[in-house]
Amino acid sequence: MRFAITATDRYLGVFQSFLERGWQPLKLFTTPVDQRMHHHRAVIDYAARLKIEVQLSRLDEQNLRELAEAGCEVLLVASYQWRIPDWRPYLKYAVNFHPSPLPLGRGPYPLPGAILESLPTWGVACHRLEPEFDSGDVLRSALFPIAADEDHDSLDLKVQLAARRLAGDVATHFESDWNGARPQTGGSYHSLWTQEERQLDWRQTVAQILRRVRAFGPIETLVEVGGALIFVRRAVGWCEPHRLTPGQVVHVTNQAMIFAVADGYIGLTEWSLTDPAVRAVTAQG
Repeated sequence: MRFAITATDRYLGVFQSFLERGWQPLKLFTTPVDQRMHHHRAVIDYAARLKIEVQLSRLDEQNLRELAEAGCEVLLVASYQWRIPDWRPYLKYAVNFHPSPLPLGRGPYPLPGAILESLPTWGVACHRLEPEFDSGDVLRSALFPIAADEDHDSLDLKVQLAARRLAGDVATHFESDWNGARPQTGGSYHSLWTQEERQLDWRQTVAQILRRVRAFGPIETLVEVGGALIFVRRAVGWCEPHRLTPGQVVHVTNQAMIFAVADGYIGLTEWSLTDPAVRAVTAQG
């Protein structure tokens, strides 16, 4: 089939899977990126090698009309920050690849929630694109186990691999999957995290604190130290009896700091006084 796709580098594998199964690309839509959590250089380079048009501005109704005139049949949506207009007057199909096993995990970025909730499995879903985000009938899902010590980076990579596998299956069985799509019932929704959800609490256990650090990874957790707010990327910890007050600084060496917590110690090994989003903007500038 002839298709257009919205994607950043995280979903380059989805793009490639459809080409590997004989689909014909017409256009790539991507977005401005922060060069920290999101990148688009690889997917733009891939489109350039295919000699197809790339658009960084928002996909609008005129774009849908132009796609229809070019014979586009399907719009594939993966990693796109803007709402897409009603595609039905112009295209036959439109689907979205979502980084959760829908109906579990609706929302803009549900990965941290999967780790915070200690879920045993996670996955990726392909669903019909509807005006309400993440609500469409599910064509197909791909599931995988979550490890007890899963962190954001490993889960993100598992999602990328699962999305590529799922895309291959969807491309192979597209029309039958579309016709047999299952309505979503129940499930859960993960809104974008608040500052409070990223906050570390020294009164918690080692396991609880490390799970929060792992869940947010490059998004980074927060904790106040000596009146200053610091942003934590990595930490280590161990259980050990003590009589210290939770939050008490036990040891400082180079940039590492060890704190007493409810049932042991947490060592902050990678942290900054600057918000990661600000660091990303500074790096780009």
